[in-house]
Amino acid sequence: MPNERVTSLEVARCAGVSQSAVSRVFTPGASVSKAMRDKVLRAAEDLGYRPNILARAMITGRSRIIGLVVAYLENQFYPEVVERLSVALQNKGYHVLVFMSSPTVGDVEDVMREILDYQVDGIVLASVSMSSVLSGKCHEHGIPVVLFNREQDDARMCTVTSDNHLGGRMIAARFAADGHRHIGYIAGLEEASTQRDREAGFRAGLAEAGLEITARQRGNFVYADARTAAFEMFTGRDIPDAVFVCNDHMAFAVMDVLRSKLGLRIPEDVAVAGFDDTPIAAWPAYDLTSYRQPINRLVAATVDMLMRRIEGTQTEPERVKIAGDLMVRSSTRNTGEI
Repeated sequence: MPNERVTSLEVARCAGVSQSAVSRVFTPGASVSKAMRDKVLRAAEDLGYRPNILARAMITGRSRIIGLVVAYLENQFYPEVVERLSVALQNKGYHVLVFMSSPTVGDVEDVMREILDYQVDGIVLASVSMSSVLSGKCHEHGIPVVLFNREQDDARMCTVTSDNHLGGRMIAARFAADGHRHIGYIAGLEEASTQRDREAGFRAGLAEAGLEITARQRGNFVYADARTAAFEMFTGRDIPDAVFVCNDHMAFAVMDVLRSKLGLRIPEDVAVAGFDDTPIAAWPAYDLTSYRQPINRLVAATVDMLMRRIEGTQTEPERVKIAGDLMVRSSTRNTGEI
C-alpha cells in the first residue's frame, strides 16, 4: 500500500517548530528567517513532505494558480509565448495551468468555465477572445483577466498587444520603397483583432504611397489554408510582385508554394513579408522579412498588469500597445530607403 501523505504537523514536530512556521516557509513571499527555512526544508525532505496547494487555497482563498489559455500552438510564435509567460509567472511564485482552446468564442467559454472551477487567481488569454457574458462573470468573481496579443471592445478588459497597425504600415512602406506596384495580402481570421489591425495598417501605409492591395486571399492563420491561398493568388493572370502575409506561420507556407510548386523566385519574382519574427524566420531556408513582436516586453507588461490586479493596487482597465521592429531580410528586395 502507498505511504500515507505526510502532514505539515509532522514536519513541524520533526523540525521543532510550530505548524504556522511550516506554512510560512511554503508560502511564497512570506516572512521567515533563513535558519527557520533551512530547518523546515530539511525536515520536509527527510519526511518526503509536499504542501497541498489545493487545500491551502481552500483556507486562504488564494490558489496561486494562473490560467493560461492558448490556441494556435502550431504557430511557432505561441510556444515561445507560453514558455516565457510561464517562467515569468513562476518567478512571481505562481503556478501556471495551460488550457488549449480553438479560436472560436464558444469553445473559449467552455474552457473558461473549467478554469473557474480551479479557483485561479488570474487569467491570461493568449490570442483568444471572451464573450461579454463570460468576462462579466470573471469580473463578478473578482478574477483579473488580461488579453495577450488580442484586443476586444469590452471596456472592462485589460489588453497587451504589439502595435499591429504600425507593423502593417512599416511593411507597406518597405514594399513602396522597393518599387512594388502589384501588392497582395493574405489575411488571417477575419474576426481576429490582430488580423484587422495589421491589414488596416498595411492599407493605410499603401495609401500614403499612392498604392492599394490588388489581390487578397484568406489563410485563417492555418498553414494548409495559406498554401491554398497562395495557389489561388499566384496562378491567376495578374499576379502580385509582393505579398504581405498576416503572420510568419502562413508566410512559410506561402514561400514553400512559391518556390516548390510554382517555380517563382523570392524576392526576384515575388517579395514576401510576414509578421511575428519567429525564430524560424531567420533560418537561411526562409530569411523572411518580418515585423518582430517584442515578446519580452509584452510578457513583462502582461505579468505586471496581472499582478497589480491580483494585489489590488490597480483596478481600472489598461490597454498597452508596444511597438516592435521590422526585421529586413532577403525575402524582400530592400533596394530603397524608407
